[in-house]
Amino acid sequence: MQAIYAHHVLTGTASFELEPPDLEEISRRWSALVSGGYPHLAAVAGGEVVGYAYAGAYRPRPAYRHAVEDSIYVHAAHHGRGIGRALLALLIDECERRGFRQMIAVIGDNLPASIALHRAAGFEHVGRLRAVGHKFGRWCDTTLMQRPLGAGDDTPP
Repeated sequence: MQAIYAHHVLTGTASFELEPPDLEEISRRWSALVSGGYPHLAAVAGGEVVGYAYAGAYRPRPAYRHAVEDSIYVHAAHHGRGIGRALLALLIDECERRGFRQMIAVIGDNLPASIALHRAAGFEHVGRLRAVGHKFGRWCDTTLMQRPLGAGDDTPP
């Protein structure tokens, strides 16, 4: 997972991190998510992790506790094989099973493939934040997409 994420940090704008975290930091983040009750999934092919997805708190304040933000990263050599789609579908199912009600996608640099992936999974475009990141010498926007989970906002949690 660390190598997959490092590649995305160093070569793309899906993440606005500028330096890839080391293995110890990735392990710390994984532990914090899992111990906080959030799902963290990995796709494995040929004994190798080829992608991963997780959900974490959308925001830290208690009123947001029913909303999660998703993250999906796929190894560059495995793009276009449906791994991201499968991971997102499983992540949605797992978040619904855990009682979360809304999933938010914060898509760096308005990446068309990520927007299409989320749209196909039932997410709707809910906003765009202009020039909120600066990476590779240019300003980057962020697209916000949202999808209800389970009963969504039809009933109290």
